Amino acid sequence: MTRKIFVVAITLLSASVLPAMAQVRLEMSRITCKQWLDAAWDQQNFMQYWMSGYFNASRSNNVLDFSRLKNNTKNVTNYCKRHGSETLMSAIQKNAS
Repeated sequence: MTRKIFVVAITLLSASVLPAMAQVRLEMSRITCKQWLDAAWDQQNFMQYWMSGYFNASRSNNVLDFSRLKNNTKNVTNYCKRHGSETLMSAIQKNAS
């Protein structure tokens, strides 16, 4: 019985020491081209798919066209390399089909 209490106490104690997960909020309309290009690959992909969903929803389009997404990403990336201070949303509006 004492052993069970000890195991439960250790488990609860170790769970209470775990760091709390911080909530992160991104204002997607303020992300610049440079910030997007400097982000890690997985963060770039997250923003890429989020933006795709955002703009497709604004057009009431519920289809994810991977070839279109790939082509748009290429166009936006090339544009962003030349216009780092511009927002990513603006770059997408100017360069995506």
